[in-house]
Amino acid sequence: MKISGLFKAACTAALAVTCGLGLVACSGGNDSAGADISDTSEGVAATVNGTELGEKAITAYVKNFRESNNLADDKAWAQWMVDNGMDAGKVREQVIDFYVSQELIRQAADENGVKVEDSQIDDQIAQMRTYYPTDEEWEKALQTVGMTEAQYRDMIKLNLTETGLKDKVATATEPTDEELAQYAQMYASAYDGAKKSSHILFASDDQATAQEVLDKINAGELDFAEAASQYSTDEGSKADGGNVGWDKLTSFVEEYQTALNGLEKDQVSGLVTTNYGIHIIKCTDVFTAPEEVTSIDQVPAEFADNIRKSLETSSKNQAYSDWYKGYKESADIVINEKPSGLAYDVDTSGVTPTQHEEQAAPGVPGEGQPAEGEDAAASQDAQAEGDAASEQGADASAEGQAPESQPAAS
Repeated sequence: MKISGLFKAACTAALAVTCGLGLVACSGGNDSAGADISDTSEGVAATVNGTELGEKAITAYVKNFRESNNLADDKAWAQWMVDNGMDAGKVREQVIDFYVSQELIRQAADENGVKVEDSQIDDQIAQMRTYYPTDEEWEKALQTVGMTEAQYRDMIKLNLTETGLKDKVATATEPTDEELAQYAQMYASAYDGAKKSSHILFASDDQATAQEVLDKINAGELDFAEAASQYSTDEGSKADGGNVGWDKLTSFVEEYQTALNGLEKDQVSGLVTTNYGIHIIKCTDVFTAPEEVTSIDQVPAEFADNIRKSLETSSKNQAYSDWYKGYKESADIVINEKPSGLAYDVDTSGVTPTQHEEQAAPGVPGEGQPAEGEDAAASQDAQAEGDAASEQGADASAEGQAPESQPAAS
């Protein structure tokens, strides 16, 4: 099925999350402007357990960042640094830390026997590309996050490597009943009014059959679940009576969601046309949040599973973050002095901060990006996977990924 504009936006966001935000972002990635971090022809910026990181890639990275953010002019660059409390030394430190973190992940993966096959990367890219109907849209999405497909492959490989490493060194703690109840109480109101539905999907040119089936359902001559099993073209849901789950845990096309909004429990819609075909929709359940949640059993099983997985993910992320912090502290990391004559080391004397009520210039250390002294790997990982609260918030706003079997927005 074709993907929605909303989902494509979410996928573009996923591309951005893959490579981080701000200064240490995809505006360069692993292969900024063709520079290899192992190229030491312009000097050694740092060493990580004896592995040298070249100054050339650091310079190229900053150059690409400047160009991507309309900061190629030295005056604009100087203004940006002053506005964000930066200087060339701090800029260099951030980019070096980004590459140090990548190198540490690779070294730790080697030590723990973690390997990523090309086929795994191919599968990830193939999956992401299915969200874009044309090559042009795919290229545009990559351009939006400032990278080439080759750079995206590098980032996918690093992310898969880190995921494999996390599985080796970090273990999730199973949440207690008390924790589950606590989070269920916290997010029950976000799930309030959620509707669960099933559907029967027909081809867009098969309205006659769809109307015949609807008439039989309304007359009590045909059970909805049996009709879904017999007639629905949605292979992912027909075996389960057409069940496509809760609207607060996924995204439906506007026409589908609008029709579902108008249904009470056990009501059946008329014929609903979307880009996927013709639907008959049945609202199978409605969740009304209790005033007080004292047990996870007070919320539907799907919500309980979602909360449990979120807490386990948060626990595993924390365990990995703690492990990575110790691993980095034990590493032999040497950052060499900043060389003179760097292209991005421009004079900021006399430059005064721009007066803004709120400044959100690209690259400022803040939400979703590594601040000074913060582990870039841990920060990027937390951004990509999130803690339980952020995941639940995303689920509650129904902007998560919809399984292919469900009528996702088109």
